[in-house]
Amino acid sequence: MPGTVWSGQKSRPRRRRGKSRRTVPSGCARRNKVRPVDYEINANKYWNDFYKIHENGFFKDRHWLFTEFPELAPSQNQNHLKALLSENKGSEVPVCRSSEDGSGLIIEAQHSCSSVSLGRKTQPPPVEENVTQKLRHLEICADEFPGSSATYRILEVGCGVGNTVFPILQTNNDPRLFVYCCDFSSTAVELVQTNSAYDPSRCFAFVHDLCDEDKSYPVPGDSLDVIILIFVLSAIIPDKMQNAINRLSRLLKPGGMMLLRDYGRYDMAQLRFKKGQCLSENFYVRGDGTRVYFFTQDELDALFTTAGLEKVQNLVDRRLQVNRGKQLTMYRVWIQCKYRKPLLSSTS
Repeated sequence: MPGTVWSGQKSRPRRRRGKSRRTVPSGCARRNKVRPVDYEINANKYWNDFYKIHENGFFKDRHWLFTEFPELAPSQNQNHLKALLSENKGSEVPVCRSSEDGSGLIIEAQHSCSSVSLGRKTQPPPVEENVTQKLRHLEICADEFPGSSATYRILEVGCGVGNTVFPILQTNNDPRLFVYCCDFSSTAVELVQTNSAYDPSRCFAFVHDLCDEDKSYPVPGDSLDVIILIFVLSAIIPDKMQNAINRLSRLLKPGGMMLLRDYGRYDMAQLRFKKGQCLSENFYVRGDGTRVYFFTQDELDALFTTAGLEKVQNLVDRRLQVNRGKQLTMYRVWIQCKYRKPLLSSTS
Protein backbone atom coordinates (compact mmCIF):
# COMPACT_ATOMS: atom_id res chain seq x y z
CA MET A 1 0.00 0.00 0.00
CA PRO A 2 1.65 3.25 -1.09
CA GLY A 3 2.79 5.52 1.73
CA THR A 4 2.29 2.91 4.45
CA VAL A 5 4.87 2.78 7.23
CA TRP A 6 5.53 -0.78 8.39
CA SER A 7 6.81 -1.60 11.86
CA GLY A 8 10.33 -3.01 11.63
CA GLN A 9 11.01 -1.71 8.11
CA LYS A 10 14.62 -0.57 7.71
CA SER A 11 15.12 -0.53 3.98
CA ARG A 12 13.12 -0.80 0.82
CA PRO A 13 12.46 -4.51 0.14
CA ARG A 14 13.88 -6.14 -2.97
CA ARG A 15 11.56 -7.16 -5.74
CA ARG A 16 12.12 -10.25 -7.78
CA ARG A 17 12.69 -9.65 -11.45
CA GLY A 18 9.70 -10.20 -13.68
CA LYS A 19 7.22 -10.07 -10.80
CA SER A 20 5.55 -7.17 -9.08
CA ARG A 21 4.18 -7.30 -5.56
CA ARG A 22 0.39 -7.30 -5.56
CA THR A 23 -1.09 -4.46 -3.51
CA VAL A 24 -4.80 -5.27 -3.88
CA PRO A 25 -6.65 -8.58 -3.52
CA SER A 26 -7.44 -10.60 -6.59
CA GLY A 27 -11.00 -10.49 -7.86
CA CYS A 28 -13.63 -12.73 -6.35
CA ALA A 29 -14.82 -14.49 -9.50
CA ARG A 30 -15.31 -18.09 -8.41
CA ARG A 31 -14.68 -21.25 -10.31
CA ASN A 32 -17.74 -23.45 -10.76
CA LYS A 33 -16.25 -26.21 -8.64
CA VAL A 34 -15.96 -23.96 -5.59
CA ARG A 35 -19.18 -24.22 -3.57
CA PRO A 36 -19.09 -22.18 -0.34
CA VAL A 37 -21.79 -24.34 1.25
CA ASP A 38 -19.53 -27.39 1.01
CA TYR A 39 -16.89 -25.72 3.17
CA GLU A 40 -19.54 -24.69 5.72
CA ILE A 41 -20.95 -28.21 6.00
CA ASN A 42 -17.54 -29.86 6.21
CA ALA A 43 -15.81 -27.21 8.34
CA ASN A 44 -15.44 -29.59 11.27
CA LYS A 45 -13.71 -32.19 9.10
CA TYR A 46 -11.25 -29.66 7.67
CA TRP A 47 -10.20 -28.36 11.09
CA ASN A 48 -9.91 -31.86 12.57
CA ASP A 49 -7.72 -32.87 9.64
CA PHE A 50 -5.60 -29.74 10.18
CA TYR A 51 -4.86 -30.62 13.82
CA LYS A 52 -4.33 -34.31 13.06
CA ILE A 53 -1.60 -33.32 10.62
CA HIS A 54 0.08 -30.52 12.61
CA GLU A 55 -0.85 -31.51 16.20
CA ASN A 56 0.90 -29.05 18.53
CA GLY A 57 3.84 -28.22 16.26
CA PHE A 58 2.25 -25.57 14.04
CA PHE A 59 1.75 -22.58 16.38
CA LYS A 60 4.13 -21.11 18.93
CA ASP A 61 3.06 -20.19 22.45
CA ARG A 62 1.79 -16.61 22.48
CA HIS A 63 3.85 -15.04 25.25
CA TRP A 64 3.32 -11.63 23.60
CA LEU A 65 -0.23 -11.73 24.97
CA PHE A 66 0.74 -10.10 28.25
CA THR A 67 2.33 -7.16 26.47
CA GLU A 68 -0.62 -6.55 24.17
CA PHE A 69 -3.32 -7.61 26.64
CA PRO A 70 -2.29 -6.80 30.24
CA GLU A 71 -5.92 -7.50 31.17
CA LEU A 72 -4.94 -11.18 31.25
CA ALA A 73 -3.13 -10.53 34.53
CA PRO A 74 -5.96 -11.00 37.06
CA SER A 75 -4.63 -8.71 39.80
CA GLN A 76 -4.29 -5.78 37.38
CA ASN A 77 -7.72 -6.17 35.88
CA GLN A 78 -9.45 -6.71 39.23
CA ASN A 79 -7.95 -3.48 40.55
CA HIS A 80 -9.17 -1.70 37.43
CA LEU A 81 -12.67 -3.11 37.85
CA LYS A 82 -12.78 -2.06 41.50
CA ALA A 83 -11.88 1.48 40.45
CA LEU A 84 -14.68 1.47 37.88
CA LEU A 85 -17.16 0.19 40.44
CA SER A 86 -16.17 2.85 42.97
CA GLU A 87 -16.86 5.53 40.37
CA ASN A 88 -20.39 4.23 39.96
CA LYS A 89 -21.44 3.87 43.60
CA GLY A 90 -24.24 6.35 43.20
CA SER A 91 -25.63 4.72 40.09
CA GLU A 92 -28.16 2.01 39.50
CA VAL A 93 -27.02 -1.47 40.49
CA PRO A 94 -26.09 -3.75 37.54
CA VAL A 95 -27.97 -7.00 37.37
CA CYS A 96 -26.99 -10.59 36.82
CA ARG A 97 -29.08 -12.84 34.62
CA SER A 98 -29.54 -16.55 35.00
CA SER A 99 -28.87 -17.55 31.40
CA GLU A 100 -27.13 -16.48 28.21
CA ASP A 101 -30.20 -14.94 26.66
CA GLY A 102 -30.82 -12.73 29.68
CA SER A 103 -34.03 -14.45 30.68
CA GLY A 104 -34.82 -15.51 34.20
CA LEU A 105 -34.96 -13.98 37.63
CA ILE A 106 -32.97 -10.83 38.45
CA ILE A 107 -31.54 -11.10 41.97
CA GLU A 108 -28.52 -10.08 44.00
CA ALA A 109 -25.38 -11.89 42.84
CA GLN A 110 -21.75 -12.27 43.86
CA HIS A 111 -18.60 -10.38 42.86
CA SER A 112 -19.02 -7.40 40.52
CA CYS A 113 -22.82 -7.74 40.48
CA SER A 114 -23.21 -7.58 44.24
CA SER A 115 -25.45 -4.78 45.47
CA VAL A 116 -23.65 -4.84 48.82
CA SER A 117 -20.30 -4.02 47.19
CA LEU A 118 -21.86 -0.92 45.67
CA GLY A 119 -23.25 0.34 48.93
CA ARG A 120 -26.86 0.05 47.78
CA LYS A 121 -29.75 -1.99 49.11
CA THR A 122 -32.26 -3.68 46.88
CA GLN A 123 -35.93 -4.22 47.57
CA PRO A 124 -36.87 -7.78 48.61
CA PRO A 125 -38.52 -9.83 45.86
CA PRO A 126 -42.32 -9.94 45.85
CA VAL A 127 -43.99 -12.78 47.78
CA GLU A 128 -45.57 -14.19 44.65
CA GLU A 129 -42.13 -14.74 43.03
CA ASN A 130 -41.64 -18.17 41.51
CA VAL A 131 -39.61 -20.00 44.19
CA THR A 132 -38.59 -22.82 41.87
CA GLN A 133 -37.19 -20.34 39.38
CA LYS A 134 -35.20 -18.57 42.10
CA LEU A 135 -33.69 -21.81 43.37
CA ARG A 136 -32.72 -22.83 39.82
CA HIS A 137 -30.94 -19.49 39.33
CA LEU A 138 -29.01 -19.86 42.59
CA GLU A 139 -27.85 -23.34 41.57
CA ILE A 140 -26.59 -22.15 38.19
CA CYS A 141 -24.77 -19.10 39.57
CA ALA A 142 -23.21 -20.81 42.60
CA ASP A 143 -22.62 -24.50 42.06
CA GLU A 144 -23.49 -25.90 38.67
CA PHE A 145 -20.59 -24.97 36.42
CA PRO A 146 -16.81 -25.59 36.36
CA GLY A 147 -14.81 -22.86 38.08
CA SER A 148 -17.84 -21.56 40.00
CA SER A 149 -15.67 -20.82 43.06
CA ALA A 150 -13.18 -18.73 41.08
CA THR A 151 -13.19 -14.95 41.35
CA TYR A 152 -11.54 -14.29 37.98
CA ARG A 153 -12.61 -16.19 34.88
CA ILE A 154 -11.15 -16.13 31.38
CA LEU A 155 -12.61 -17.82 28.29
CA GLU A 156 -10.65 -18.36 25.10
CA VAL A 157 -12.77 -19.18 22.05
CA GLY A 158 -10.90 -21.06 19.33
CA CYS A 159 -8.14 -22.28 21.63
CA GLY A 160 -6.49 -24.62 19.15
CA VAL A 161 -3.90 -26.73 20.97
CA GLY A 162 -3.53 -24.30 23.89
CA ASN A 163 -0.89 -21.83 22.73
CA THR A 164 -2.74 -19.06 24.55
CA VAL A 165 -4.22 -21.01 27.46
CA PHE A 166 -1.03 -22.60 28.75
CA PRO A 167 1.04 -19.37 28.86
CA ILE A 168 -1.81 -17.80 30.86
CA LEU A 169 -1.88 -20.67 33.35
CA GLN A 170 1.91 -20.75 33.64
CA THR A 171 2.19 -16.98 34.16
CA ASN A 172 -0.69 -16.60 36.62
CA ASN A 173 -0.42 -18.60 39.83
CA ASP A 174 -3.45 -16.97 41.42
CA PRO A 175 -5.60 -19.82 42.82
CA ARG A 176 -8.70 -17.68 42.22
CA LEU A 177 -8.12 -17.78 38.44
CA PHE A 178 -10.00 -20.23 36.24
CA VAL A 179 -9.55 -20.52 32.46
CA TYR A 180 -12.09 -21.95 30.04
CA CYS A 181 -11.11 -22.81 26.48
CA CYS A 182 -13.06 -24.22 23.59
CA ASP A 183 -12.53 -25.11 19.97
CA PHE A 184 -14.61 -26.27 17.03
CA SER A 185 -12.21 -29.20 16.52
CA SER A 186 -12.53 -32.16 18.88
CA THR A 187 -9.00 -33.15 17.87
CA ALA A 188 -7.63 -29.80 19.09
CA VAL A 189 -9.49 -30.04 22.41
CA GLU A 190 -8.17 -33.57 22.94
CA LEU A 191 -4.62 -32.29 22.41
CA VAL A 192 -5.24 -29.62 25.07
CA GLN A 193 -6.65 -32.12 27.56
CA THR A 194 -3.75 -34.55 27.10
CA ASN A 195 -1.09 -31.84 27.45
CA SER A 196 1.03 -32.30 30.58
CA ALA A 197 0.33 -28.66 31.55
CA TYR A 198 -3.46 -29.18 31.57
CA ASP A 199 -4.84 -28.92 35.11
CA PRO A 200 -8.59 -29.66 35.46
CA SER A 201 -8.67 -27.77 38.75
CA ARG A 202 -7.70 -24.56 36.95
CA CYS A 203 -8.88 -25.11 33.40
CA PHE A 204 -11.83 -26.57 31.52
CA ALA A 205 -11.47 -27.43 27.81
CA PHE A 206 -14.55 -28.31 25.78
CA VAL A 207 -15.72 -28.65 22.20
CA HIS A 208 -17.97 -25.82 21.03
CA ASP A 209 -19.22 -24.44 17.73
CA LEU A 210 -19.10 -20.66 17.87
CA CYS A 211 -21.95 -20.50 15.34
CA ASP A 212 -24.27 -22.98 17.05
CA GLU A 213 -27.00 -20.85 18.64
CA ASP A 214 -28.73 -23.88 20.15
CA LYS A 215 -25.73 -25.01 22.20
CA SER A 216 -25.05 -23.06 25.37
CA TYR A 217 -21.70 -22.35 26.99
CA PRO A 218 -20.95 -24.14 30.31
CA VAL A 219 -21.07 -20.85 32.27
CA PRO A 220 -24.00 -18.57 33.18
CA GLY A 221 -24.46 -15.06 31.84
CA ASP A 222 -22.53 -12.19 33.43
CA SER A 223 -19.88 -14.56 34.81
CA LEU A 224 -16.70 -13.97 32.76
CA ASP A 225 -14.07 -11.28 33.26
CA VAL A 226 -12.30 -11.73 29.91
CA ILE A 227 -13.11 -13.38 26.58
CA ILE A 228 -10.24 -13.91 24.13
CA LEU A 229 -10.64 -14.20 20.34
CA ILE A 230 -7.26 -14.76 18.66
CA PHE A 231 -7.48 -15.38 14.90
CA VAL A 232 -10.78 -17.22 15.32
CA LEU A 233 -13.61 -14.88 14.29
CA SER A 234 -12.12 -14.72 10.80
CA ALA A 235 -12.60 -18.47 10.42
CA ILE A 236 -16.41 -18.39 10.42
CA ILE A 237 -18.85 -17.31 7.73
CA PRO A 238 -19.40 -13.51 7.86
CA ASP A 239 -23.19 -13.82 8.11
CA LYS A 240 -22.85 -15.62 11.46
CA MET A 241 -20.33 -13.31 13.11
CA GLN A 242 -22.80 -10.89 14.70
CA ASN A 243 -24.85 -13.55 16.49
CA ALA A 244 -21.66 -15.18 17.74
CA ILE A 245 -20.43 -11.92 19.28
CA ASN A 246 -23.90 -11.19 20.72
CA ARG A 247 -23.92 -14.52 22.56
CA LEU A 248 -20.41 -14.04 23.90
CA SER A 249 -21.12 -10.52 25.15
CA ARG A 250 -23.90 -11.86 27.38
CA LEU A 251 -21.37 -14.02 29.21
CA LEU A 252 -19.26 -11.02 30.29
CA LYS A 253 -19.62 -9.44 33.70
CA PRO A 254 -20.39 -5.72 33.70
CA GLY A 255 -16.94 -4.20 33.16
CA GLY A 256 -15.66 -7.41 31.54
CA MET A 257 -13.48 -7.21 28.42
CA MET A 258 -13.51 -8.90 25.02
CA LEU A 259 -10.04 -9.04 23.46
CA LEU A 260 -9.48 -9.72 19.77
CA ARG A 261 -6.57 -10.03 17.39
CA ASP A 262 -7.28 -11.04 13.80
CA TYR A 263 -6.42 -10.57 10.14
CA GLY A 264 -6.70 -7.07 8.65
CA ARG A 265 -7.62 -6.09 5.12
CA TYR A 266 -4.74 -6.38 2.61
CA ASP A 267 -2.67 -8.64 4.83
CA MET A 268 -0.03 -10.57 2.92
CA ALA A 269 -2.10 -13.73 3.19
CA GLN A 270 -5.05 -12.06 1.44
CA LEU A 271 -2.90 -10.75 -1.40
CA ARG A 272 -1.55 -14.23 -2.08
CA PHE A 273 -4.94 -15.88 -2.61
CA LYS A 274 -5.90 -16.68 -6.18
CA LYS A 275 -9.28 -16.01 -7.77
CA GLY A 276 -10.46 -19.59 -7.39
CA GLN A 277 -10.00 -19.42 -3.63
CA CYS A 278 -12.41 -16.53 -3.02
CA LEU A 279 -15.75 -17.60 -1.53
CA SER A 280 -17.21 -14.12 -1.09
CA GLU A 281 -15.97 -10.56 -0.65
CA ASN A 282 -12.77 -10.71 1.50
CA PHE A 283 -13.57 -14.33 2.52
CA TYR A 284 -11.29 -17.09 1.21
CA VAL A 285 -10.66 -20.82 1.45
CA ARG A 286 -7.16 -22.18 1.98
CA GLY A 287 -5.76 -25.23 0.27
CA ASP A 288 -6.59 -27.39 3.31
CA GLY A 289 -10.27 -26.37 3.28
CA THR A 290 -10.13 -23.96 6.26
CA ARG A 291 -11.44 -20.44 5.66
CA VAL A 292 -10.37 -16.92 6.55
CA TYR A 293 -11.90 -13.43 6.46
CA PHE A 294 -9.96 -10.15 6.39
CA PHE A 295 -11.45 -7.33 8.50
CA THR A 296 -11.48 -3.56 8.56
CA GLN A 297 -11.56 -1.61 11.81
CA ASP A 298 -15.05 -0.33 11.06
CA GLU A 299 -16.42 -3.83 10.51
CA LEU A 300 -15.16 -5.03 13.87
CA ASP A 301 -16.35 -1.88 15.62
CA ALA A 302 -19.85 -2.45 14.22
CA LEU A 303 -19.86 -6.08 15.42
CA PHE A 304 -18.87 -5.21 18.99
CA THR A 305 -20.94 -2.07 19.46
CA THR A 306 -24.04 -3.77 18.05
CA ALA A 307 -23.51 -6.38 20.78
CA GLY A 308 -23.65 -3.57 23.36
CA LEU A 309 -19.93 -3.25 24.08
CA GLU A 310 -17.90 -0.06 24.43
CA LYS A 311 -14.69 0.55 22.50
CA VAL A 312 -11.48 0.68 24.52
CA GLN A 313 -9.06 -0.02 21.67
CA ASN A 314 -9.32 -0.63 17.93
CA LEU A 315 -6.03 -0.36 16.05
CA VAL A 316 -4.21 -1.68 13.00
CA ASP A 317 -0.88 -3.40 13.59
CA ARG A 318 1.29 -3.39 10.45
CA ARG A 319 4.49 -5.39 10.61
CA LEU A 320 7.29 -6.23 8.25
CA GLN A 321 8.53 -9.79 8.75
CA VAL A 322 11.63 -11.10 7.02
CA ASN A 323 12.43 -14.77 6.57
CA ARG A 324 16.16 -14.55 5.94
CA GLY A 325 16.50 -18.26 5.19
CA LYS A 326 13.98 -18.12 2.34
CA GLN A 327 14.72 -14.46 1.53
CA LEU A 328 11.05 -13.60 1.85
CA THR A 329 9.63 -10.26 2.92
CA MET A 330 6.16 -10.47 4.45
CA TYR A 331 3.89 -7.51 5.05
CA ARG A 332 1.44 -8.41 7.80
CA VAL A 333 -1.71 -6.52 8.73
CA TRP A 334 -3.51 -7.42 11.94
CA ILE A 335 -6.27 -5.67 13.86
CA GLN A 336 -6.30 -5.59 17.63
CA CYS A 337 -9.43 -4.72 19.62
CA LYS A 338 -10.53 -4.32 23.21
CA TYR A 339 -14.21 -3.81 23.96
CA ARG A 340 -15.81 -3.56 27.40
CA LYS A 341 -19.24 -4.44 28.65
CA PRO A 342 -20.76 -1.31 30.27
CA LEU A 343 -21.17 -1.37 34.02
CA LEU A 344 -24.67 0.02 33.58
CA SER A 345 -26.36 -1.25 30.46
CA SER A 346 -29.47 0.34 29.04
CA THR A 347 -31.34 -2.93 29.62
CA SER A 348 -30.68 -2.99 33.37
